[in-house]
Amino acid sequence: MLHRRRSMLAVAGAAGFATPAAGAHVALDASSTTSQSVAELLRRSEEANGALLRGDVETYLSRITLSNDFTLMSPFGGTPSRGPYTSERWEEIGRFFRNGTLRQELVQAYGSADVVVLALIEHGHGEVGGLPAQDWPLRVTLVYRREGLEWRLAHRHADPLVNGISLQQAATLARSGTP
Repeated sequence: MLHRRRSMLAVAGAAGFATPAAGAHVALDASSTTSQSVAELLRRSEEANGALLRGDVETYLSRITLSNDFTLMSPFGGTPSRGPYTSERWEEIGRFFRNGTLRQELVQAYGSADVVVLALIEHGHGEVGGLPAQDWPLRVTLVYRREGLEWRLAHRHADPLVNGISLQQAATLARSGTP
């Protein structure tokens, strides 16, 4: 497959997005349909994850459809979870997040006819797990796969290491699993 690099400014500007981080790019096939898919998935991802951070699962699910083999690598670590999720699980997720806001920053996007990968920084703020409201910046990778005519989220990996940690801190986590 032929790929070409295009500045995200062209895609972002056409879709009405704010200017991405310096150096952000999109690696796309030659199809303008792919560019439109990337722009649409960026918009839907920001709307959906912003809603989720408010505890609004209904809006999240109206914007994002998970694949049947969805995997989640949570920012809190541990064993990856797998879909599909039950309605009880969604209710639990909705109670976990409250009063949040979210802005996403595109780092890189890759797209083809059947797969779109978005590397993002999510700048969230809200109440999570009963804790008082605080900033929750996350490094996030989203993998969307086309299934028929629909884009489905197949994978989400998030971590809270936006600000980085030292080699020693990483080694401690790797050895003991605790900070």
